[in-house]
Amino acid sequence: MATIFSRIVAGEIPSYKVAEDENNYAFLDINPVAPGHTLVIPKKEVDYIFDLSDEDYASLQMFAKRVAEAMKRAMPCSRIGVTVMGMEVPHTHIHLIPINAETDMNFFGDKANVSAEEMTRIAQAIAAEMQQHSELY
Repeated sequence: MATIFSRIVAGEIPSYKVAEDENNYAFLDINPVAPGHTLVIPKKEVDYIFDLSDEDYASLQMFAKRVAEAMKRAMPCSRIGVTVMGMEVPHTHIHLIPINAETDMNFFGDKANVSAEEMTRIAQAIAAEMQQHSELY
């Protein structure tokens, strides 16, 4: 049975997509730690990140780097924090989170309350940065 992330990639479930390439997909987390919290996934359904082939792992990491660079330009923050926890959905995913301090990455605290309109605006801003700077990749 397909994971919720595979269903998002297939278009069966809507998402706030920020970027996509042949092998990977990035979209806003609907329960964000901070506004702009983005999930980066391989389109191929693999539960554990270190079970990815070397080629798929490298592709995912390079894609995540490009998304993080676009997020940094689109979001007011000092850095983009990155973590892989991957226990809640059995599909490899990288969390990219705009932060100004390490404490901004508290997954167990209150979630950010972000309206659908703001989610759309953020997704569009990050996607625009990806488009505008596509020559860098």
